[in-house]
Amino acid sequence: MDYAIEVCHLTKDYGNHKGIFDISFQIKKGSVVGFLGPNGAGKTTTIRHLLGFIYHHQGTAQIFEHDCFLEQVAIQKQIGYLPGEISFIEDLNGEQFIKFMAKMKKMNDLSYAHDLLTYLDLNPHQSIRKMSKGMKQKLGVVIAFMDKPDVLILDEPSTGLDPLMQQKLIDLILRHKNMGATIFLSSHIFEEVEKTADRVLMIKNGVLVADDTMEDLKAKRRKRFIATLDSEAEVSRLLAMNADAIKIGNQQVQIDSKGDINKMISDLSHFQVANLEVPTQSLEEIFMQYYGGEND
Repeated sequence: MDYAIEVCHLTKDYGNHKGIFDISFQIKKGSVVGFLGPNGAGKTTTIRHLLGFIYHHQGTAQIFEHDCFLEQVAIQKQIGYLPGEISFIEDLNGEQFIKFMAKMKKMNDLSYAHDLLTYLDLNPHQSIRKMSKGMKQKLGVVIAFMDKPDVLILDEPSTGLDPLMQQKLIDLILRHKNMGATIFLSSHIFEEVEKTADRVLMIKNGVLVADDTMEDLKAKRRKRFIATLDSEAEVSRLLAMNADAIKIGNQQVQIDSKGDINKMISDLSHFQVANLEVPTQSLEEIFMQYYGGEND
């Protein structure tokens, strides 16, 4: 059995073009797969099927050859899950909640849970009610990872985390990948997935629009640069020389480069460049680059 997760023609139609439609994919054991899409694209609906929370209209979803809806109890013994919206028992403190969840998971050894608390710099003795959103997210991470599950399903795991903790989460995902875990990472943040995943699925309007390895995706990704030149004359000279350059300000030019950026850098060396920026691209821009507009 090479696959940890198998989804075949999965469909859940809520009407009015909402839901997921004829989704199929397989995830090999020990791999990290990023599941990208804008809000409302169908990521959480797909995950709820994998957890057996909702029943499909058509198709199948299996984890380790167990039907996700009919055998959800067996499946959840092997899964660590971090939901996109977490509900806690707020009358408890963090330590009490961890022990409560450990009892449900039939865990006797909480040493790794305490290691995670230290790693994430989380005080477990504070009341959950008084925790910030970021602290609650850390607690959710501890619960998901603490029994070192075979499969991790993470729905927007970095929500509420500051940049330092986002990086720690990335390192934690890579640690469990090296331990042999299969990880399904849902996110609308391309960079988060880029640093961890072997493969990327993209979903839009409930339909899978891409299934690429990370290497292929990086090769396709268009890199965007904003160059500020010393004068408008320099801008005019650059526009005449580079067909991919677009004037966006009196002295600013946008240049999109695909693949090797060394030629673009070499070309810019012939100009008086006052500043060079690399703006963050939205997921929608990435969709438009790879898969065209609404009619494509």
